[in-house]
Amino acid sequence: MSMKNKLSLIVAGALISISIVGCKKKDTNNSNSNTNTNSDVSTATDNNLADAAFNDVQNISDQASTGTLVFYSPLYSGDGKEINSDQYAKSSCATITHDTVSVPHLLTIDFGTVNCQCNDGKNRRGKILVSYQGHYRDSASVHTITFDNYFVNDNQILGTKTVTNNGHNANGNLTYSIHVNGQVIKANNGGTITWLSDRIREWTVGENTLTWADDVYSITGNGSGTSASGVAYTINITTPLVRALICHWFESGVVDVTPSGLPTRTINYGTSGCDANATVTINGTTYPILLN
Repeated sequence: MSMKNKLSLIVAGALISISIVGCKKKDTNNSNSNTNTNSDVSTATDNNLADAAFNDVQNISDQASTGTLVFYSPLYSGDGKEINSDQYAKSSCATITHDTVSVPHLLTIDFGTVNCQCNDGKNRRGKILVSYQGHYRDSASVHTITFDNYFVNDNQILGTKTVTNNGHNANGNLTYSIHVNGQVIKANNGGTITWLSDRIREWTVGENTLTWADDVYSITGNGSGTSASGVAYTINITTPLVRALICHWFESGVVDVTPSGLPTRTINYGTSGCDANATVTINGTTYPILLN
């Protein structure tokens, strides 16, 4: 059975994989509070950490369902380039157990108790558990991802991610409701990030083929969280995010991130296709940024 007909928990959940450190604003004409307002990036970077972590587990689950685990594809890395033979060896980081007899079925991805560096350069340990009934394409199928002492780069990932197939919409495309209620306990006593996310993912291209390489998704929705320093923030996708799975980044779309008591940070992924370029606008001033 093909990857798409099995437990295919496909990528595209990521929201703000960005590095905004370079967009700090220096303005000696403003008060210290105004300067801090424009230069604070902790909410964005903590959101990035949580978002990336919960996106990764979906990619991992997708590949593990085929019985192998080569991040993130047997043929291509995140930038679309072929990976070399040394990278293939790192797929042995995890042991995959797939119980299709019990109901619900259970897919277990066990990275062991000691950090193992995966093909994406991240160190992982612990288990990802995927409970499901029905395949990814099946209307009303539900896939629930949880964790057992799971760490990425010594950050512990906790909580639940649920993917529900809503069937085909008026455009004839499959849509999925994605709900995350999670936490990230940062390494070295760095504090705890809380993260809530509700999105609708529409499978716009590639449903009728058996390879993930031509898949494209459009994502809408919102979320909220609390940074490790205790700053609450909200997230709102104002223009749908477009993600081709062969690309490491969003190709277009606009997201507002609003820390409590601070101006909204508007992140624009542009329209130039698969590249790491985006912009962030704060108080009417736009800064170029590079995506992680």
